[in-house]
Amino acid sequence: MSTKPIFLKPGDSMWQEDKPDIEAHSSTQFVYNAHHSLALHMQRQRLPTFKYKSHIIYLLEKYQTLVLIGETGCGKSTQLPQYLLEAGWCADGKMIGITEPRRVAATSLANRVADERNCVLGTEVGYSIRFDNSTDETTRIKYMTEGILLRELMADPLLTSYSVIVIDEVHERTLLTDIIMGLLKKIIRKRRSLKIVVCSATVDAEQLRDFFNTNTTKDGTKDTAVILTVEGRLYPVDILFVKEPVANYVTSVVDTALKIHENEEPGDILAFLTGLDEVDQAVSLLSEHAKLIQEGKQKLLPLAMYGSLPNSEQLKVFWRAAKDTRKVIVATNIAETSITIPNIVYVIDCGFVKIPWFEAETQTNSLVIVPVSKASANQRAGRAGRVRSGKAYRLYTEEAYSELFDATPPEMQRSDLAPAILQLKALGIDNVLRFNFPSAPPSKNLLTGLELLYALGAIDSNGELTTPLGITMAEMPLEPVLAKSLIVSGEMGCSEELTIILAMLQVQNIFIRPAGGQAAIKARVAHRKFEVEEGDLLTMLNVYTAYEKNKVSSWCQKNFLNYKALRRATEIRLQMHSMIKRLDIPLVSYNGNVQQILKCLTAGLFPKAAYLHYTGVYKTVRGNKDLYIHPNSCLYTLQQPQWLLFCEVLQTNKTYMKDITVIQPEWLLELAPHFYEKTSLESI
Repeated sequence: MSTKPIFLKPGDSMWQEDKPDIEAHSSTQFVYNAHHSLALHMQRQRLPTFKYKSHIIYLLEKYQTLVLIGETGCGKSTQLPQYLLEAGWCADGKMIGITEPRRVAATSLANRVADERNCVLGTEVGYSIRFDNSTDETTRIKYMTEGILLRELMADPLLTSYSVIVIDEVHERTLLTDIIMGLLKKIIRKRRSLKIVVCSATVDAEQLRDFFNTNTTKDGTKDTAVILTVEGRLYPVDILFVKEPVANYVTSVVDTALKIHENEEPGDILAFLTGLDEVDQAVSLLSEHAKLIQEGKQKLLPLAMYGSLPNSEQLKVFWRAAKDTRKVIVATNIAETSITIPNIVYVIDCGFVKIPWFEAETQTNSLVIVPVSKASANQRAGRAGRVRSGKAYRLYTEEAYSELFDATPPEMQRSDLAPAILQLKALGIDNVLRFNFPSAPPSKNLLTGLELLYALGAIDSNGELTTPLGITMAEMPLEPVLAKSLIVSGEMGCSEELTIILAMLQVQNIFIRPAGGQAAIKARVAHRKFEVEEGDLLTMLNVYTAYEKNKVSSWCQKNFLNYKALRRATEIRLQMHSMIKRLDIPLVSYNGNVQQILKCLTAGLFPKAAYLHYTGVYKTVRGNKDLYIHPNSCLYTLQQPQWLLFCEVLQTNKTYMKDITVIQPEWLLELAPHFYEKTSLESI
């Protein structure tokens, strides 16, 4: 039985996020709902950016870089490109490009702007994300993920097809954001006609302005970068902390949502959790409670929101619920800044976030659950003050809040840099150690990335990109380790199977795992039909092969498989087929030789090798980090293999390996002689 959290208001008075010039009757949310009672042009005029339209256009005419600071929901992501289009920045056939850190933001923003422009998505307004391109030759406003712009830079280093590049959500400081800013700084020195707009909700604006300012003199009139702050209209937000730390923040989120539903006025709830497993668990618990609500009382509609959710499911959170229904949206930090969901009045903040963390010593990329920063906590609370006065329930004490870091470290300083180095090498940046990053990465991470690329054969002993292997790897929208496996699969005669496995790795939640009861037992029995002793990746191959023979939703339902995820895997697989044909990699099938597939995976994933220690714990071959098989792995209940590879590490109460493959140790020596020494493996 969970203990319901008791909330307190902080110290003196209620904590507020408001502005002195609030118009009490104006709505400030960014509404996606096309059936909203206001006409679209009226909604546009009510957004805070509207009164700054002429300022934005004037500053871009005068300066090369504009740092635009404005709260999420003020309209900068949707209105800015339209203002530029209307001002004639695409008159010569060039485009306005807007980068987003997340796919859901790129697609939903493009949908919204296409509605406002009254055009078909993919014509005047389009988007481009990995394995999905919705643009044509008439596209003038193009939303894309940062990775797509990086790939376009490889083909067109000066971005000559764009007149303006808008980098959105810079405060998230993703790895790609920092790389793109570093590259754009080089480009604007050579191409003066290109304009840059850096958009952020909360960031050190002066640092960014100075970074992009190409004026080396002390004469301020010659500055090439300028700051503009767009004031959003925020309503007061009550912040409530718990008296005592909660034992389980997932169940506490559910308890708090139910407490709000019973005692508070109408208004939707937005709850933050760290990952899709927690989100699905909370939504499942809330759905059970929703069924028990008596007739005549306000209904509860729980909805999930995370990046890997199918597009149609993501869009549900933006639609207005029926009059007698309250939405409870349970989301990852995707809802913190990238998107604005209308009608949110109450926010529940679990106090944690899942971030990637790279350990150079062990070559492991981990997803680590850590406390949020103060900036993130305040950003989350601000979600509640868009429509009217709101409340933010924090599942941590006021004392714990005071001890939080001010901001989350940029991803550049806590990531595996091998993919970034490979892209920079492909773009002609030979000396990556001297590349001007907005936040300098740790030198050991840079050296580790170079070492890995050398072991993969992507760069030579002089640090130069190899031909054709390194160049081909750089052209693939995959991690270097996965790109190497796919390239090798053509030589090993199993590229057909590798495209399936890699496509399945790009989607999440292939298996439906009910929370408990009879359904959970049935699901476990159904999944066992596909499981093999070689591990999870071969199990995924079996699932997809069986799906290809049936391809119906009812079959997936019967076998507790996610039909939408498998359909998405099919789309990605077809895109991969096109890609490997373009790169002259033969598309061939393995003809039953499973060992070839395992060796092929080892050729790329060798840095992620672990062995079974005599203590019963797995350890990484390099660094001796303790690891455990994840409970969702098909190998969890089988006899523990001696040697294996993993694709991902997840840290909770233990450090778990996910997406595991069983291998032979001699393959490591055969396929990765630069990475593993014979003596070190023999000593294990």
